Amino acid sequence: MFPMVEMSRLTVAGPLDAIGPVLDACDALGCVHIQPYEEFEEGISVGQSLASEGHGDLLTKVRAVRSSTSAVNTGGAMSHAQALALLDGAFPSKVDAVLAHMADAEAARARLTAVAEERDAMQRLAPLGLPLELLSGVSGLEILVAETAKAGKVHEMLGPLATECEVLAQGRVVAVACRPEHAPEVQIVLGQCGARTVQVPPGEGTPEERVKQADAETADLEASIASSARSIEAWVAANGRDLVCAHEVLERLDDVASAPTQMAVADRAFALDAWVPSSRSEEVSAALAPLASLVEVHAWAPDHHHGDGHDHHEPEPPVEFDNPGATEPFELMVDLVGRPSYGAFDPTTLMMFTFPMIFGAILGDWGFGLVIVALALFLRSKPMGADPVVRNGITILLWMGVWCILWGLYFAEGFGFVWDNYTWVKYEFTNGSSPLGFLYPDEPVALLSDDVRAFLGMNNLTYPLHRASANHGLEEYVVFSVYLGVVHLFLGFAIGFMNVLKAHGAAAAFFEKGSWILILIGGFLHARRFIAYDGELFSLNIFSGVMLVGILCLIVGLAVYEKFGWAGGIIMGPIETFGLLANTLSYLRVMGVGVAGVKIAEVSITMGWEVMLNQFAAGSLGYLWGALAFLLFLGVQAFAIALGLLSPSIHAARLHFVEWMGKFHSGSGVPFNPLGGRRIHVEGQ
Repeated sequence: MFPMVEMSRLTVAGPLDAIGPVLDACDALGCVHIQPYEEFEEGISVGQSLASEGHGDLLTKVRAVRSSTSAVNTGGAMSHAQALALLDGAFPSKVDAVLAHMADAEAARARLTAVAEERDAMQRLAPLGLPLELLSGVSGLEILVAETAKAGKVHEMLGPLATECEVLAQGRVVAVACRPEHAPEVQIVLGQCGARTVQVPPGEGTPEERVKQADAETADLEASIASSARSIEAWVAANGRDLVCAHEVLERLDDVASAPTQMAVADRAFALDAWVPSSRSEEVSAALAPLASLVEVHAWAPDHHHGDGHDHHEPEPPVEFDNPGATEPFELMVDLVGRPSYGAFDPTTLMMFTFPMIFGAILGDWGFGLVIVALALFLRSKPMGADPVVRNGITILLWMGVWCILWGLYFAEGFGFVWDNYTWVKYEFTNGSSPLGFLYPDEPVALLSDDVRAFLGMNNLTYPLHRASANHGLEEYVVFSVYLGVVHLFLGFAIGFMNVLKAHGAAAAFFEKGSWILILIGGFLHARRFIAYDGELFSLNIFSGVMLVGILCLIVGLAVYEKFGWAGGIIMGPIETFGLLANTLSYLRVMGVGVAGVKIAEVSITMGWEVMLNQFAAGSLGYLWGALAFLLFLGVQAFAIALGLLSPSIHAARLHFVEWMGKFHSGSGVPFNPLGGRRIHVEGQ
């Protein structure tokens, strides 16, 4: 129910000269998470970083290369000894070589930007037909060059000053030659014309000649950049695995070297406070006991105080997920909003079902689902699919596509077409049965008995469900969205109840989370009674009574357990109840976005596919219009698929991260980060 790795507290103390061997042993174990020392006392401070064996500069270079390239490890994990051998071999010189290519490319890009700016200035000056030597000014004479729509009126606007100046205007460019003492007045006139000053680049020759020179230099620079890019790509192809592995081992060495900065150090001794998985306590004790004076490992005892007015600064253990392999990819989504606190419920397994299921219920098109599955399989085949984080994201995408196919088959929707026999025969472009007719009856079939459907308020709940057609499934799609919201939120509050029950006891759980469950159930049933049975909205019945009891309990929970005070609880309790209503109605986005997607896909059929068939049937010139209609069909389909991948993802994520997880998930947990980091590309010692 609470799938997390159980943690134990590790305390290690010993003489200063043992700090290096102890840290090396912790690194070799790969399961020691250091708790930073923060309670400073007189004579005790944090330590200093250990010598990193001259690898600091190499780490900086490797980080630069990795951030600028898409290197991946497609050759599997490398042994620790092999990775260390890389650092002492020819690899550092290879890194210097690729950095030289990057520096060349960066210098060429910078120069390309400067040349483009210079070329733009030359094109502005070209209408004047004057060499740059004259435009740059001469001794005792100042040249002002500007661009304005009123270039032809500058001479007139100078007035009497025009006799002291030479004015040349061509198109939108004007050049004014004057003595230095007249320059401020000329600038004022140019400002009145709304002129923009044109900076004259240094050099010689006419602007036309300089433009040609800029074009030639631009071609050379672009060729240089392309050559550097090819060299970098070739380097990554040949050394990508070494780069990734070297980066990991260098980060590991740096992490170990900097570990003393998180430990308590006195004149002659050190103390290490850390966390280790309880299952490995004996192994850790056996490995560290010969190296330190004191090694203690004991189980962590949670603090059950809640609302007692005391501050407790005892650190909580870090959080290490403990999920089955199939659900591990969805840990990525949980980490987006922070890990659950230690001992709280981990929603990863639930999200493996609910997130792609809600996504599929929104998009609900098996054709688009097949495209998403194909996209996921394509991405998995690329080199970047070897990266663990990317691979998890691709797996989530694959689940989304599968659920989209399942919902699409239920809705009988594929690429915007409705594929059941009942609908297919109504399309003007076909008189035959649907190619998928074997999956569907000739007429929609009710899934439940009349009484059950009436009780649920879903009289047209059939197979297949035409979710975008009024009186044929649209109303059921709306009701389904509301039911989904109520069930999903109830599940969130139930998890929150268990979290608080485990951490702080039954009373706190009832008033903090149980009150919300009462409000949700009572409010939903009261609203259903009002809508379905024409009841009175403001009436006292068993359902509204449950809701009122829940509000009163919420006031107590806010006032006592969440420390709002009685005034705050009385004010905020009823107000926050309306927030729950907003949370529930937010699930109507499932229906709204889903129907909008259906209608967009229908446009591709009515304005593209059907027009294409009609034009092809007309023959002659109709073939041209039919081809254009087919292109329109493909364009709208592409837009619908792109929007269908983006919009439902955003809304499904919002329903989880905001509406649902906000009911139980704090995101305050600290991820378990063993000394030396995760062993992904380089095996442990």
